[in-house]
Amino acid sequence: MPDPTPALVLASSSRSRRQLLDRLQMPYQCCSPDIDETPKQGETPHQLVHRLALSKANAVADRFPGHCIIGSDQVAVFEGDILGKPHTIERAEHNLNRFSGQRVTFLTGLALLDTRHHTHRVHVEPFDVFFRQLSRDEISVYVNKEQPLDSAGSFRMEGLGISLFERLEGRDPNALIGLPLIALCDMLRQASIDPLGAG
Repeated sequence: MPDPTPALVLASSSRSRRQLLDRLQMPYQCCSPDIDETPKQGETPHQLVHRLALSKANAVADRFPGHCIIGSDQVAVFEGDILGKPHTIERAEHNLNRFSGQRVTFLTGLALLDTRHHTHRVHVEPFDVFFRQLSRDEISVYVNKEQPLDSAGSFRMEGLGISLFERLEGRDPNALIGLPLIALCDMLRQASIDPLGAG
């Protein structure tokens, strides 16, 4: 007899990730993981988001036997620097001044941990953002209007941040908001969970 379809858990307190997962119209619950997100010495951006996405899922696994747990983490990479959330207006403005007229690469780690079988899948989704030339006044107005202090890259693409860009390049624009849904749907199907509920 096949295993029953496990419930989904989103290991995140992010409103943006919840809104993205809502688009799949599947029931799930949220649980905020408590992990140290400090990069390890010598860790590459790819290794960092891979590790943190899986660590977030693992952090809540004991509470959800028989579930599939989604973990995700994102960093911006610019000129070799790993950029997380700015947390302050000054840091957000500093970041956007650096990004003016430049390309910034975002890496989003995605993990799906199946606690039924103690298996997991991890994927890292890249996405490139090309900023137009921004004046200091534009940056100041944007940061003060949208307060993107908890967003990697110091902007919110799903909001006014879209006005900062010249173009976007990548497979899945949802990754830029924080949850690559194309990759997630593929992972769910591999775990015998069809988002369309077919067959």
